[in-house]
Amino acid sequence: MKAQKRLAKRKQRRDNRIGNRIRRDAHGRPRLSVFKSNRHIYAQIIDDVEGRTVAAASSLEASVGGPGKPASNCEAAQSVGRLIGERAKEKGIEEVVFDRGSFRYHGRIAALADAAREQGLKF
Repeated sequence: MKAQKRLAKRKQRRDNRIGNRIRRDAHGRPRLSVFKSNRHIYAQIIDDVEGRTVAAASSLEASVGGPGKPASNCEAAQSVGRLIGERAKEKGIEEVVFDRGSFRYHGRIAALADAAREQGLKF
């Protein structure tokens, strides 16, 4: 039980550190928030000033994963990144703050970020 509490405490500190950095560096820009589970990856652009989601994409969508396609690999993350980049362009958003949550900038998270940058998002 002690090990679980220690890990939870460490995750909470990491979340707080990243959240504070995002709030400090935002300067009114929307936030590109990323969440990954074992099976899927989700991304959404959130306007914290108005408190609403502007655009969202996930590997659950048929255009990204679809039946029979694995949705938990880097290719799916790249597809989600391209999709969120396109949707941000449609809404007129060019600059965002990248919120990776407590996830390391590695693997699927990095693939999603690189694909969003290729679509023209700046962060």
